[in-house]
Amino acid sequence: MSATSSGRFYLTTPIYYVSDVPHIGHAYTTIVGDTITRYERLRRGKDQVFYLTGTDEHGEKLERAAQAKQMSPQTFVDLIAEEYKKTWQILDIENDDFIRTTETRHEQVVQKLWQTIADRGDIYSDRYEGLYCVGCENFLLEKDLLPGNLCPDHKRPVEKRSEESYFFRLSKYQDRLLELYAKVPDFVSPQRRMNEVRTFVESGLRDLSVSRSSFTWGVPVPGDPRHVIYVWIDALTNYYSALQDRPDKAAFWGSHESPLAIHLVGKEIVRFHAVYWPAMLMSAGLPLPRKILAHGWWTVDGEKMSKTLGNVVDPRALSQDLSASALRYFVMREIPLGEDGDFSYDALLQRYNSELANDLGNLLNRSLAMVEKFCEGTARRWSSDASPEVRGERLHQRALAVCAQVEAAMAELQPQKALEAIFSLVREGNTYLEQEAPFTKVKTDPRGADAILYNVLELLRWLGVLLWPFMPERCAELLRQLGIADGTLRSWPSTWGELLDGTTVRKGATLFPRIDPDRQKELLEKWRAARREAEQKAQALAPPPPAPQAEQPAPRPAVVESLPEIAIEDFKKLELRVAKVLSAERVPKKDRLLKVELDLGPLGKRQVVAGIAELTAPESLVGKSVVLLCNLKPAKIGGLLSAGMILALGDDKLLGLAAPDRDVPPGTALR
Repeated sequence: MSATSSGRFYLTTPIYYVSDVPHIGHAYTTIVGDTITRYERLRRGKDQVFYLTGTDEHGEKLERAAQAKQMSPQTFVDLIAEEYKKTWQILDIENDDFIRTTETRHEQVVQKLWQTIADRGDIYSDRYEGLYCVGCENFLLEKDLLPGNLCPDHKRPVEKRSEESYFFRLSKYQDRLLELYAKVPDFVSPQRRMNEVRTFVESGLRDLSVSRSSFTWGVPVPGDPRHVIYVWIDALTNYYSALQDRPDKAAFWGSHESPLAIHLVGKEIVRFHAVYWPAMLMSAGLPLPRKILAHGWWTVDGEKMSKTLGNVVDPRALSQDLSASALRYFVMREIPLGEDGDFSYDALLQRYNSELANDLGNLLNRSLAMVEKFCEGTARRWSSDASPEVRGERLHQRALAVCAQVEAAMAELQPQKALEAIFSLVREGNTYLEQEAPFTKVKTDPRGADAILYNVLELLRWLGVLLWPFMPERCAELLRQLGIADGTLRSWPSTWGELLDGTTVRKGATLFPRIDPDRQKELLEKWRAARREAEQKAQALAPPPPAPQAEQPAPRPAVVESLPEIAIEDFKKLELRVAKVLSAERVPKKDRLLKVELDLGPLGKRQVVAGIAELTAPESLVGKSVVLLCNLKPAKIGGLLSAGMILALGDDKLLGLAAPDRDVPPGTALR
C-alpha cells in the first residue's frame, strides 16, 4: 500500500472517425482509457501521466458526407469533432489533449514522417487495382464480400478502382517485426490477438498502399500534391504528433530503450497498430510503442454497432437518465477488457439497482443517517490504544487485501477485475454494519456504536478513493458527504483511521436513487424508441439494392448419391471432439493447405494439415473452435505430419467449417 508507482505513463485511444456523433462503442474505449489514466495519476502524480484522444478527419467518406450536406469538409468535421468533445465532457473524461488530424501541428508532423520514410527508400510509386469500399475507405478481397458485391460491414456495394498510388515497403520489415514479437511477447494483449498478429506476419507481408489520388481531402504528399497521404500514415501518426509541440510532452513518447506508449484500440484495428505502425516507426528510426491493448466489440442484438445500420446506443442519453458514473460503471463492470459484450438495457438497469443503488448507495445512506442520529453528525474516531476489534481490524485487513487486488488488476490493465474486487469490499461493509448492529449497540454501549460507525465511514472513504477513477463525479459527491474536501481525494488510501475525529458529515442527495419498476419501463420504452428511430433513418438513407440481373433458368438439382448404411458400432469407431485453434499458417508452395495447431484440452495439443485455405485466412482461424476426427491414422500431407482431420461442410466445394453452436471446453466429445 505504501509503495507508489513512478515514471511516466502514456495511454491513447484510437482517434475516432467523424462520420457521425459518438456511440457507446466509442464511449467504452474512452471511458476505459480515462479510468486507467485516472488510476495512474493517483499512483504516480498528475504530471507523470498523459492521456490522448481525438478525431480522424480526412478521407473520401468525409468529403462526400460534407458535399451531401452542402458544406465544406472543414466545416463538417468541425461540427462533429465538437460533438466528441462535448460527449467526453458529459462522460467525465479527463484527457490531457485532443488531437485532430486537420490541425496544422499534426499535418506538419505527418509530412515530416513521410519524407523521412521516403528518404530511407521505403516509399515508391505504382498502381493499385481492386474492389474499394468507401465506408471502410479500404480495398477488400472478393472472397470477403457478401452476395451482390456488398461490404460485409456496411452492407453497401463496393467499387472497382484502379489508381496510381504510393506504396510503403512493408514487406521489408517482416523479419524485424517477428523479432519484436519474440523480444516483447506481450507487445499485443490479449495473447490471442498477439497470436493472430504473429501468424499474419509469418504468412508474408505485402507492400502497403499509403496514398490516394481519387480525392483531395487529406494531407498532401510532399512534392506531389496530386496525392493525399492515406490513413495508414496520416491517422496513425497522431499518437506521436500530439506530443511534438512541447518538450515536456515529447518526453512521453519514451525512447528505444524505454518505450512508453500504450495504444488502446478495438480488436478490428489491431493489425494496423501492431504491424503497419511499428514498421513505419522502424523505417523512420523512431521509438516504438510499449503495448497494443485490444478490447472487444459491444454488439447490439448480436451485431456490431454501426451508424450505417442505425443499431447504435447513445451514451449521452443514458448518462442524462442515469448519470455518467452509472454508465461508466456498467460498461467496465459488464465485460473483461479484451472480450466482446452484447449491450442490454435490462442488464444496465439490473446492475444499477442491485450494485450501485442497493449495495454502494445504501451503505452510504444508512451509515450517514445513523451518524446523524446517534453521533450528532460527526465522526467519532476511536482512541489510539483501542483494541483491534474496536478499530475494525477485520475490516481494515479486508480493505488492504482488496487494494492489493485492485493494484494487481490495474497493473494487468483489467479494470473489470478491479471493480469486482472493490464491490466485494462494498458487500463486506454492508455485512459488517449488519453484524455489528450499531443501531442496537448504541442502547448499551454508545462509545462502541461510535467506533463501529467510524469504521464504516473510514471504509467509505477508502471506497470513495478506490472508485474515483471509475466514477469520478459520484465519488467526489460521496467524499463530500463524508465531510472530505475535494482537494484531498487525489491520493491512494494508505493508513487506516485517517478520517479526522470530529469530521462533520454532510448527508445530501441519494448517490444512486433506486429506479422503481414503473420508471424502468418508462426508460426502456424511451431508449428502445430512440433505437428504432435511428434504424429507420439509416434504412431510409441506405442506397437501393443492386438492380436484379436477368432471370436465369433455375439450375437442375445435383444428383446426390447416398453412401451405404452403417451400423451404430461403425459410428462409435469415430472419435470426434471439439478442438480450439492455437495457431494456423500456410504450408509453403501448397495453396490449399494450412498447418494448424489444436488444443484438445485434457488430450493435449495436436498438429493437423487441413485443405481449408480457400475458406479462411489463417489468422482468422486462431481462437475458433472446430470439430476434429481424432483417431484418423496419422499421415504426411504437404510434407508435414497430420494427426487428424478438421471437419468441413460441402461436397465438391467447401462451404464452411463444422463447429459447436456454443462455447464448450476443448476435448469435448461429440455423440
